[in-house]
Amino acid sequence: MCSGCLALALATISDCYEENYQTGDKSINTLFRWKQIDYDFPSEEEHRAALESGAFIPLNVIPLGIERWKDRVFVSTPRWKSGVPATLSALALDGITTTSSPPLQPYPSWDWHNSDSNCSTFTSVFRMNIDHCGTMWVLDSGQVDAFETPRQLCPPSLTAIDLTTDTVIVKYNIPEQFVLQNSLITNILVDSRDAQCRDLHVYIADAWRFGLIVFRASDGAFWRFSHYTFYPEPLLSNYTLHGLNYQWSDGLFGMSLGKYHQGDRPLYYHAMSSSTEFFVMTSVIRDPSRVNDSVGEFKLLGEHRGPDGQVSAAAVDRNGVMFYNLISRDSIGCWNTRKPYLESNLGVAAHDDRSLVFPNDLRIDHDVPQYVWVITNRLPMFQFNLINPEEYNYRVMFLDPAKAVQGTVCDSDTI
Repeated sequence: MCSGCLALALATISDCYEENYQTGDKSINTLFRWKQIDYDFPSEEEHRAALESGAFIPLNVIPLGIERWKDRVFVSTPRWKSGVPATLSALALDGITTTSSPPLQPYPSWDWHNSDSNCSTFTSVFRMNIDHCGTMWVLDSGQVDAFETPRQLCPPSLTAIDLTTDTVIVKYNIPEQFVLQNSLITNILVDSRDAQCRDLHVYIADAWRFGLIVFRASDGAFWRFSHYTFYPEPLLSNYTLHGLNYQWSDGLFGMSLGKYHQGDRPLYYHAMSSSTEFFVMTSVIRDPSRVNDSVGEFKLLGEHRGPDGQVSAAAVDRNGVMFYNLISRDSIGCWNTRKPYLESNLGVAAHDDRSLVFPNDLRIDHDVPQYVWVITNRLPMFQFNLINPEEYNYRVMFLDPAKAVQGTVCDSDTI
C-alpha cells in the first residue's frame, strides 16, 4: 500500500470510529478493536473443533506486540495461558474499513504454530521489530502458560523473516549462558545504519534478571551486559490502574534509539517499574570487549517522570521526538530529544481513559510520513482474570507524530 493511500485510508478510519481522542491538532485513533480475539481458521469445522477441545479459548488470548510494514500490521499473542492457537499474526490494511474486529491471520502460516514440541517453529512470541530492509526480527520466549503453570518448552530465540517473500531466513537460539534462571526476555530493538543492513545489531531486554543481551547479525554472536540501572525502583513497583492495585518488579524494558551522529547514537532505556530514563552510547554495547569494562558508560538522562511515571515501550521518530507509553496514566508521552530531559519538557501526545487503558507496545514505522503504532491490552486485568468479554479490551491504535506534538513542549517550534 502506498504511503498516500495509507494516509487516506487512515483518515477514513478517523472519520468512521467514534472513540477518537482529539484535542486541537492532536489525535490518536483506533484502527482495530476487539472484545475478544478470534483467528482465521482454515475452516469453520476446525474453528469449532478448537473451541470444543480447548485448543482455542478466546478469553485467554491477549495481543501484546505491534509492528507495521507497508500494507500489513503484525500482532503477537503470547501463550501466557492455555488455548492460544497462534502466537504471531498479520492483519491486512487493504479494506480496513470493512470490519473493526478482524480475525487474526497466523503468520507466516498455520504450520508455524501447530506444535507445542517443535522448537523449529514458534512457541510464544512476545515482540517484533522490523529493520529498514524489510526483515522482521521476532523474539520468542520459548515459554508457555506463564500465568498458569509455566513451562519452558524451547530456548528463547530470535527469528528473521523476509517480509517481501514471507519466508523465514534464519532462527537463532539465545545461548543458555545469557538466559538466566527466571529470565523474562521481553523486548527487542533493531539497530542498523547502512542501506543493506549489513551492520545490524539487535538489543534484547531481560526484565526479570536485569540484563541487556546484544546480538550481532554478521556472525550470529550474542553477549550480555548487566548494570544496576536495569533494576526497578521499589516504590514504582506498586501500581494502581482504574482501581486495581498490583505489584510488578519489572526491570529493563523500554528501549529506543537516538539520532545517528558522527558514527554513533545513544540507546535510551528504562525499567518498566521506574520513572527514570538512562542512556548508553551504542558504540559501547556493540563491542563485546566492553561487557566487563563499561560500568561508567550507562548514565542518568535527566529528571524523573513523577510518581506514576512507569513506561512500557518507547520509540524515537525522524524528527527526534520520543513517544512512550505511560501505562499508569492512560497516555502516550513525548519528549523532544533536542531538549534536556526535564519534567517540564515532558509532554502528553495523547490521553484517553477508555481506549488507552494500558498502552503496552509502541512502534514507529519506516514510511514517509511516519506513523506511531500502539497496542493497548489492559494487561493487569487480563493477568488477574478481570477482562469483561462484553467490552472492547484490545486495540491497535495510530497517531501522526507531527500532528500529535503540535502545541506541546515536544514541538520543534518550541525550541
